[in-house]
Amino acid sequence: MEFSLAWLADYVDLPADPQELARRLTAAGLAVEGITSPAGNTADTVIDVDITTNRPDCMNHFGLAREISVILGHPLKRPDACPEEGPEPVGDALRVAIEDSEGCPRFAARVVRGVRIGPSPEWLRLRLESIGLRSINNVVDVTNFLLWELGQPLHAYDLEKLAGATLMARRARAGERLTTLDGQERELDPEILVIADAERPVGLGGVMGGLDSEVTDATRDVAIEGAHFDRRRVRAAARRFGMHTDASHRFERGADPEICAEAVGRAAMLIATVAGGTVLSGALDERDPGRSWHRHGRLDLARLDAFAGAEISAVDAERWLTGLGFGIDRVEKPGSGIWRVTVPSWRYYDFQPRPEPPHEVYPQDLYEEVLRMYGFDRIPAALPAIPGADAPKPEYQIRRERARQQLAASGYVETVHFAFLDPARDAAFPSLRPDAKPLRLANPLSEQYSVLRRSLVPNLVETARFNQRRGLAAVRMFEVATVFYEAGRSGEIPEIPDQPEHVGLVCGGRVGSPWQREMDLDLFDLKGTIEALAADFGVHLEVRPADLPGLLAGSAAELVRDGKVVGWLGRVEEEEGYPLYVAELATAALAGGNPSLAIVIPSRYPGISADFTFTHSLETPWAEIDRAIRDLQPPDLVSWDLKVRYRGQGVPEGAVNTTISFFYNARERSLTQEEVNARQLGLQQELERRFGWKG
Repeated sequence: MEFSLAWLADYVDLPADPQELARRLTAAGLAVEGITSPAGNTADTVIDVDITTNRPDCMNHFGLAREISVILGHPLKRPDACPEEGPEPVGDALRVAIEDSEGCPRFAARVVRGVRIGPSPEWLRLRLESIGLRSINNVVDVTNFLLWELGQPLHAYDLEKLAGATLMARRARAGERLTTLDGQERELDPEILVIADAERPVGLGGVMGGLDSEVTDATRDVAIEGAHFDRRRVRAAARRFGMHTDASHRFERGADPEICAEAVGRAAMLIATVAGGTVLSGALDERDPGRSWHRHGRLDLARLDAFAGAEISAVDAERWLTGLGFGIDRVEKPGSGIWRVTVPSWRYYDFQPRPEPPHEVYPQDLYEEVLRMYGFDRIPAALPAIPGADAPKPEYQIRRERARQQLAASGYVETVHFAFLDPARDAAFPSLRPDAKPLRLANPLSEQYSVLRRSLVPNLVETARFNQRRGLAAVRMFEVATVFYEAGRSGEIPEIPDQPEHVGLVCGGRVGSPWQREMDLDLFDLKGTIEALAADFGVHLEVRPADLPGLLAGSAAELVRDGKVVGWLGRVEEEEGYPLYVAELATAALAGGNPSLAIVIPSRYPGISADFTFTHSLETPWAEIDRAIRDLQPPDLVSWDLKVRYRGQGVPEGAVNTTISFFYNARERSLTQEEVNARQLGLQQELERRFGWKG
């Protein structure tokens, strides 16, 4: 927001160097983002200040000058707001009324008779042009000047165009229409706050005036309206009609409700000065008697020092607060160091009250006002004292970090995705809770992001394909994050969704180089990664063939622990470039394992290998045979692996020959071939009995 230094100098003495002013303002929380000279006016300088949304009191020159006066310790000069008045009472020329006190709790007005519409004087035109505003005519320019001087939006009406010489704040009536100053006709409804005369709306309250009652070259009598509007109603109207004006910008953030009468008085004085005419005697000022525009709080000086981490003088604190408009009362507890502080009306919306009685403002907000003026840069840096020891990390966090480290060590790159996606992609892959319907967002960014994910794989596949299309030879990616399942309803209030944490993986392509070993990543590489992850947690996962949506038939399986499906893996059915292999595992399935950190020294004695081939049903998965060997494991059997699965000539239809390689090794002595043969024979007979072909 731009401010003219020449304009600011009307209210407070400024330092000669604009850079010094910029530094002091920035240190007080009003960051200056630039210093320039306005076009065609080299005698002036403009500073661009980042006014945060909670500080509408500084969105005008006098408000910013008030801050500068306290920062620099210079006196503040308030602009004159007392016009010379003629003998005619204003009440004889205009009537104002409030029908909707919730939407408009304050309404002030003045009247100037006998004006002459024309160009503005040079001083007024230069003031507006310095901050990028275009001069329109002397009367309208005064209302714009007051908005940027005192922060109160005003509107000037041609008094002769107001039916019944009346201005009232009310709700629009069904079917009413209004053509605003931008030439757009707008259809109104009872939710819209309007300014109306005795017959029709003449302005959108807090947003923009109407075209039918605007000031023109023929205008002789001007009615000046300065009201305060409920910011929620202004925001709703501005959003409804797609309008953003200087007036709505301030009302939406909370303009000063107590400056209405002062602003219309000063506007009447300036209009009489630049356009001639006579200001009628008296001011019209209607208000909701039940509304108060002041808040109260307590400031404890001892707690202020502890909060700041610095010793702040009570004299300085009082000077800064009173300079900013806060009232201080020590009567309640004299000598206690606790002040009762009254917040000024222009900071009413900035200081929110506590929910519990007596609804005082939060003391931290008052401390911040003092600290801004003291200077945040003067507070010594120190770490806060935190008593006690840090709580240990919960088990799920340890599990998550360990999984991430293991997968990164396996050559996978971590990814992070949005938690939502489109319904088609969500349904394209398996879910560990296929019965749970996807949760739709109430207000999605688009249909592509309209449901919460039930699986991590769809987003991983999309990212993998993004990299495929850009020529990446191989992808290995993972994500550890939550998925979302509906949890049912309790009465009319929906339950919080179940949010289990999963690990998702995707791999594919060719790794290595031609002069070294090249390798195509396949389903067994992915399976090995998952088995290594489970082994790191001391958990054994069984792999059971399954038909799963989105995965190629015959290349998909479920991951099972203790008889419960805890994950799945497989080859993506739809291909684009090299094939992709995906997996998903619930991290809770990694809990409760018994990882051994013991170092097992290899036996110093040689071992003996033995192979065994038998014929069994094609329907019998390797996981079942592997589990049986684990249960039957004879002494000194150290390891076993699936070596070959063969189907073809000599093998019955519906059967398969499986060759298993076994390795025996004793720690105390060398085994004899006879001992190994005996153990192997017993194992072979039991496997034949359980799984041998019986076709």
